[in-house]
Amino acid sequence: MIHSFPPCADEHTRILIVGSMPGGASLKAGEYYAYKHNQFWRLMFDLLAAGRTPESYRDKLNTLLIHHIGLWDALESCERKGSLDGSITRPHPNDFPSLFKRFPAIRTLLFNGQAARTHFKRAFGEPAGKNCITLPSTSPAHASRSYEEKKALWRAALKLPGTGARP
Repeated sequence: MIHSFPPCADEHTRILIVGSMPGGASLKAGEYYAYKHNQFWRLMFDLLAAGRTPESYRDKLNTLLIHHIGLWDALESCERKGSLDGSITRPHPNDFPSLFKRFPAIRTLLFNGQAARTHFKRAFGEPAGKNCITLPSTSPAHASRSYEEKKALWRAALKLPGTGARP
């Protein structure tokens, strides 16, 4: 059985990015999206920090929070061989109802890939009062879209200037 990380959110968080479950490299490092080939942090820093290189993991999380963006996984725990979402068994969801009560400003959920959305929806259905958008996964296992295509879709979902792309 493997376990996810605590949420990264605060009272100003309006957008919550929801992943599925950290992969092996992330679990080993104790950090969200630690696998060097995952494009998550590259996307976030290209979109939110003009491509600046993050100084540390704390810098990564603070950059999200400064932009009112939080981060959590759909699953609190599961069994999985390897790091692929398709290998997840015995999923147990995180307590999103409590998180939404604690941080009521969260209005938008951005799902980092279909697996995150599927696990969330299976546990909670469609959350009332939340705008839910499923985006292309930043995982290297999902290479059907180019980095630039993913960046345009994430930019649009984050409602940042610079693209007319629609998720």
